[in-house]
Amino acid sequence: MVKLVNSVARFVFKTCAIIELEARKLRHDPTELVTRAVQPALWLLLFGEVFTKVRAIPTPNNVPYIDFMAPGILAQSVLFIAIFSGMTIIWERDLGIVHKFLASPTPRGALALGKVLSAGMRALSQAIVVYALALILGVGLSWNPLHLIGMVAVIVLCAATFAAFSLLIAFLAKTRERFMGIGQVLTMPFFFASNAIYPIGIMPAWLKVIARINPLTYAVDALRALMLAGGTSSFGLGLDFGVLILATAILVTVDGMLYPRAAT
Repeated sequence: MVKLVNSVARFVFKTCAIIELEARKLRHDPTELVTRAVQPALWLLLFGEVFTKVRAIPTPNNVPYIDFMAPGILAQSVLFIAIFSGMTIIWERDLGIVHKFLASPTPRGALALGKVLSAGMRALSQAIVVYALALILGVGLSWNPLHLIGMVAVIVLCAATFAAFSLLIAFLAKTRERFMGIGQVLTMPFFFASNAIYPIGIMPAWLKVIARINPLTYAVDALRALMLAGGTSSFGLGLDFGVLILATAILVTVDGMLYPRAAT
């Protein structure tokens, strides 16, 4: 029992060390936070404002479209940050850092988990941006402390899921050019095949099937329930969190097994 506890403690310590390393990179170059804020601002201020006035898209319970859209844009921002986070693995391989990690006693799973959780830290900055814009635009936000904590958990899990998927792409793609090409191809389908900017109810049957297996759909659903005053979850928060946790666990496990491929 003591040996198991010590092993878990070492795993957690090594994971936190990787997270701290990634956080240090962000502190040295905070311009990423500013540039990442442009995209959600454009979506909310332009697309959201126009479609709120046009009333072209029906929303559940007739909530204003800008309210319906705000959690979706937050999830989109998290997706865009996480899906390209695997690029760091390719840079680290070229610099020889991956070889040093693999030569250390750090478990491969801790290396992968630390990488994906660090993407969650980056993604939290988007919540501040979207919340500020939502306040300006008059979105009805929930300030319940439990909802805010839950929202942070959803953002971290959503970022971890897609960052783990990004690592998988990086292990297979090998080159920066190929990785960027695959990432750009996948980003839009993940976004548009979800409930981020329109409800599942108005989708064609084939798209509904894809949306229901898309982890982003469950992240958006949870954010709508937690971020909006009086918000509700279509699938239930238990299922939303369960899908994100399961997806992250599976992908991190696969990433841990494939991590040595990053060195080749």
